[in-house]
Amino acid sequence: MLEGKNVVLGVCGSIAAYKSALLVRLLVKAGANVQVVMTPDATNFITPLTLSTLSKNPVFSEYFTPETGEWNNHVELGLWADVLIIAPASANTLAKMANGLVDNLLTAVYLSAKCPVYFAPAMDLDMWKHPSTTANIETLHTFGNIMIAPGTGELASGLYGEGRMAEPEEIMAFLTADIKNKLPLVGKKVLVTAGPTYEAIDPVRFIGNHSSGKMGFAIADELARLGADVILISGPSAQVSKQRSVKRIDVTTAAEMLKACQQNYTDANVCVMSAAVADYAPVTIAPQKIKKQDGGLTIETKKTTDILKFLGDNKQADQLLVGFALETNNEEQNAIDKLKKKNLDFIVLNSLSDAGAGFKTDTNKITIIDRDLQTTTFALKSKEDVAKDICQRIVTLLIK
Repeated sequence: MLEGKNVVLGVCGSIAAYKSALLVRLLVKAGANVQVVMTPDATNFITPLTLSTLSKNPVFSEYFTPETGEWNNHVELGLWADVLIIAPASANTLAKMANGLVDNLLTAVYLSAKCPVYFAPAMDLDMWKHPSTTANIETLHTFGNIMIAPGTGELASGLYGEGRMAEPEEIMAFLTADIKNKLPLVGKKVLVTAGPTYEAIDPVRFIGNHSSGKMGFAIADELARLGADVILISGPSAQVSKQRSVKRIDVTTAAEMLKACQQNYTDANVCVMSAAVADYAPVTIAPQKIKKQDGGLTIETKKTTDILKFLGDNKQADQLLVGFALETNNEEQNAIDKLKKKNLDFIVLNSLSDAGAGFKTDTNKITIIDRDLQTTTFALKSKEDVAKDICQRIVTLLIK
């Protein structure tokens, strides 16, 4: 859930600041981009060098860097963040947050942030139980800030009780669960196909196409980012999923892709069929390499099973089925015909006549046509941004 997210970690003056080192390490390991912002007092408990080394980013604790005079822009930091975590959050910082006091860089970033804010209190038992702390936390809850509750145990004072900052592993588990539960596709199972299929002629040669799988992989990654449980069935492709939660099934032929789809289709809420599946395969596969000889080579072929039509014919009432059409002429009508024949909820049209679209490019230009034949044409974008447009349409249809 934290893969690729920009995380600002605020560290306050508390003995629990030593735990921030492990928290930074866990955030980085989870794939987050981590920027640490410390209060001036926090630097007395753990060095900025430690957190900078672990986060692979410079640590900020002042509004400007004295050596260079460079301004550490609190507004930019607040807007950059996808998540702001303050851990440990001292009683002093909680009071400032609750009352809008801005006397250091961290509280300025907090007031500038537009993202979800999490705080993990750390203080001694009497401070934790004081009515002013309770009131400040209640105020922060009204702001929409989310507390990661402290634990009970031995405290720095020697007392035993509540006030220990949650352990870094507990903070990570809380963040992951909370972020996931708020995503629009949590609990949804999605099947995505990507890449080409290769139909063997002999042990060396095959019938294939130029699909790289980039579009399908981008869609699978975006669906996973939105909380879905994604199964990606990929033909031969060098692409790698950026989201570790994507379950990948590798296939080679159209028949293998069909079998994998059949095995995973029943439980799927959404199916996005972006693979470029071969329409024809050789009737027989030569057991040995066919040697070059004079004259031409005739290969008898047979039609492969139309996977998209099979899925459309067997679609449940509550399933969403998305297809793709790559056309070279009469594009829109051909896409509409495919939409109707294969019982799709919407179809994504690509045209090879559009510069920057099609196979092997990093960009694409699409038109989405829905069951009511309403068309939406998008500008040329990166395939990652195209995936976001497609997945947003899926989310809109699911929450209708």
